[in-house]
Amino acid sequence: MKFIKLAIPSLIVLVLLLSVGPVWADTLGTAANFAVLAGSTVTNTGPTTITGDLGVFPGSSITGFGSITITGTVNQTDAIAQQAQSDLTIAFSALQNLGLGSSAISVPGGVLSGTYIPGVYFAPAASLTGTIFLNDGGVGGQTFVFYSPSTLITASGSVVNVSGLSPTDSVYWVVGSSATLGTTTSFEGNILALTSITLNTGATIGCGRALAENGAVTMDTNTISLGCGSTTATTGGGFNGGGGTSVPTPEPSTFLLLGAGIFCIALLTKRIHMFVGVDPSLAAASTFS
Repeated sequence: MKFIKLAIPSLIVLVLLLSVGPVWADTLGTAANFAVLAGSTVTNTGPTTITGDLGVFPGSSITGFGSITITGTVNQTDAIAQQAQSDLTIAFSALQNLGLGSSAISVPGGVLSGTYIPGVYFAPAASLTGTIFLNDGGVGGQTFVFYSPSTLITASGSVVNVSGLSPTDSVYWVVGSSATLGTTTSFEGNILALTSITLNTGATIGCGRALAENGAVTMDTNTISLGCGSTTATTGGGFNGGGGTSVPTPEPSTFLLLGAGIFCIALLTKRIHMFVGVDPSLAAASTFS
């Protein structure tokens, strides 16, 4: 009986584990402290405002720094920037693998449009013209991953509207080459580019980061902020892009398997209880009859 008492809870736990999909727990590590992180150089033209740290590694050049207003620390070719780049590489690889996974949702032609719910999206040569909406359905702690193996390019005046997001949601834009934000683009989320990131005149990242692994981050009169507290209609309530966690919704078939497993366990438990106090030989005879 002691074995049975241990076996039944174990079976229940096993069924539950099998029924739940993998957990997304992507994190930027120490790179989450940086609003701007470059691999080669940081270049700025015109007055730019950065809320968060600014770093470069293994490169060492930061030009136009005199026109940058920064609330944070500058890490120029030091151990902190090196560690942040290492963490960025790990995060990029993990998010890229999600984007290449069979469960990723394909964006036709890479053209971003309409409304997106939490999930992983594959957008070859991603492009944005106009406004897209991100909506978590009122459930916080969700993750949005947009992966492009090529480029991410936004047209002038484009908008990523996050008014439908919660403060604990996470948004990642993972780019296998370079990202370019057109003039006056109102962007949201964390850009992780393998090569470079360019923000043209007046482009903003209202809540997020510009993180380039190998190339430059080029700015021109921009605003990039980790202070995600805006409540305007365009940018919403802000969200933490540093490392949200979300569990994908199980498929309907999963619930059927879960229900069947629990039903069988219940029958087994009832049958065992019927034999408690019964002569073993009778129990055996009943079991095999």
